[in-house]
Amino acid sequence: MDEADPSELLFHLNGITNESGAGAYSNLPAYTFTTKPLSLGEYRPRFEHVVKNIRRGNSFLVNLSAPTPVTTNLSLPDIYRHSRAPYRFWLKDRFVCFSPEIFVRIQGNRIASFPMKGTISADIPDAERIILSDTKEAAEHATIVDLIRNDLSMVADKVWVERYRYLDTIQTHQSTLLQVSSEIAGLLPDNFARAYGDLLVKLLPAGSICGAPKPATLKIIQEAEGYERGYYTGIMGSFDGQTFESAVMIRYIEQQTSSLVFKSGGGITARSRVESEYQELIDKIYLPFGHEPTAPVFRDNLRAEAPVQ
Repeated sequence: MDEADPSELLFHLNGITNESGAGAYSNLPAYTFTTKPLSLGEYRPRFEHVVKNIRRGNSFLVNLSAPTPVTTNLSLPDIYRHSRAPYRFWLKDRFVCFSPEIFVRIQGNRIASFPMKGTISADIPDAERIILSDTKEAAEHATIVDLIRNDLSMVADKVWVERYRYLDTIQTHQSTLLQVSSEIAGLLPDNFARAYGDLLVKLLPAGSICGAPKPATLKIIQEAEGYERGYYTGIMGSFDGQTFESAVMIRYIEQQTSSLVFKSGGGITARSRVESEYQELIDKIYLPFGHEPTAPVFRDNLRAEAPVQ
């Protein structure tokens, strides 16, 4: 831990941290946050390529993402320090991540994964019932739970679903989101011996950010997205001697040569509608502050075509 230089990287992984003076960043300064996402017309052919492959039987579920240029007067360390997220990571001159999604948590010989699939604005009337009764969302979530259960069975002797489709609340700078999650657990063999590297090699990439089946789906993602994800959708983690904590690197802002890029995405199935999936990609571009920006200018290209219903 003493090799993690806070001037080069900062992390807070559900309590495991190299931060000091945590109370020094309680006052959020006045800030701006503007975005310029791709238009619905630019998103549509990528979406259609994915759906075409799903209908051909090449995949059941594909996580399709895209980069969005963003502008803010906040630095990446500022965003890290003020983010309300259980898993946060900043790497100097590279990126900041404020993830709500656990990858795997290992305590003793118990391993658990908590995939997130299904997002809706809490501002929508009856949002909880709508998201939980949506047949497309239910099918997408079931696919991921089955994939994660299969992944854990590669490293655990016994695997079960502890909780199925419960709701988490995520506060953003402009609204509140409801996120559907599940908990899949297992028991590691007695000879595991904390071989975390070997375990991660078997489990990666995270099922929630690629899809199923993995090999064919990764090929579809590369064809459809047309950009490098980089560290986005990788994992970050730490072991403090008692608990191994790791998270999926979603909700991610990358420093490029002269600009910032927010990378976001969502799961596509055969029942997906292009307008809804485009809207989900947009909704996931946020700062987890709980305070609106001083001068918000948001979703510049959202109405480049007909308004999303």
